[in-house]
Amino acid sequence: MSMPLVIEIQNFFHELFIVIMEVDFLWLPAVLVFVFWRLWMYYINSKYIMSLDWVLLEIKLPREITKTPKAMEVVFNGLHVTKGLNFFEKNWLGLTGSPWFSFEIVGIDGEIHFFARTQKFHRNLVESQLYAQYPDIEIVEVDDYSKFSLTKEFNNDWGSFGMEFALTEKDAYPIKTYVDYGLDESMIKEEQKTDPITAFLEILGSLKIGEQIWFQILIRATKKKWKKEGEDLIEEVMGIKPKATAEEKAKALGGLHAGKNETIKAIQRDISKLGFDVGIRSFYMAKKDKFSAINIPSIIGTMKQYNAVNLNGFKPTNTTSVDYNWQFKKIRENKMRISMLDAYRKRSYFYLPYERKSFVLNTEELATIFHFPGRVSETPTFGRIEAKKGGAPSNLPI
Repeated sequence: MSMPLVIEIQNFFHELFIVIMEVDFLWLPAVLVFVFWRLWMYYINSKYIMSLDWVLLEIKLPREITKTPKAMEVVFNGLHVTKGLNFFEKNWLGLTGSPWFSFEIVGIDGEIHFFARTQKFHRNLVESQLYAQYPDIEIVEVDDYSKFSLTKEFNNDWGSFGMEFALTEKDAYPIKTYVDYGLDESMIKEEQKTDPITAFLEILGSLKIGEQIWFQILIRATKKKWKKEGEDLIEEVMGIKPKATAEEKAKALGGLHAGKNETIKAIQRDISKLGFDVGIRSFYMAKKDKFSAINIPSIIGTMKQYNAVNLNGFKPTNTTSVDYNWQFKKIRENKMRISMLDAYRKRSYFYLPYERKSFVLNTEELATIFHFPGRVSETPTFGRIEAKKGGAPSNLPI
């Protein structure tokens, strides 16, 4: 049994003991049944997840990419894979349902890399979707760069700071997307483009030898009724009661000022596209004598480029720092760093051993924060393929 799972079980029993002490002992049988069920689910879920085979794919870019982020949106549409589970699969075999993927942008010593991590079973799906939209890219299987954090050198000589991100508002409020930046226009000249991802790539490209930044976006086709939540949010913005008549809605809509009308249109556009459960985390790490704390707010600043006034945006959460001084501050921070690094390596977010509260982004929003830039990004250390490829391998499924 893995150490994170042991810690989860220990925490669970601690909370259970407190509950038992506070309730009437007549409830004890029900509590014990609940305990057994939770432990059983912990066991079968972790056993299933550990049995999965994963592969890390590096995506090498050609010298020129003329496509807009819309191409990456099409890729994400193709990865919106849902799977329902019956009682036996979920509660006996421990299956987790819809597959999850990780898309990552990494800077190592100033060199920039794009990665996609997937179960081997879904490798052809990921490759065929990427090749279909970007036939000149090159996709190769590589060793996992995150294993570096397990080395003796890292533990002895490196410092690190990790953070996760959450939305500032409800899921149905959209962030600022590539459409808002005018990147949906394929005829726009390269020098006239304003691509928010460029600022992040510049930070990665400016890293010195002995510095690294890891950025991870985990996605899974959502099962949340987020479209319904969006419709409810529209009624809330309009100031009408649930289940209002069409006449009442029309009357309320006619009396709204321009700002609220724009908000409603933005929500309607947001929920009109496919949605994914999403988790985002990032790490800055460097040799202790080269650690530059300015890179931490720089990462946060690049995420704020996607913040839309009166709509939605990103905020850091679950950082590896403790805001207050107390006797065990360093011990607690070190424990948090170890835990988040392990979560990063395992790409764990939706399930054990590191379950987090996810949020929903649609395919347009995902394509905004993860896509392949055109020549607008001229970062010197941004390696690109010099020669064009002839296309995707012929044996990939359509």
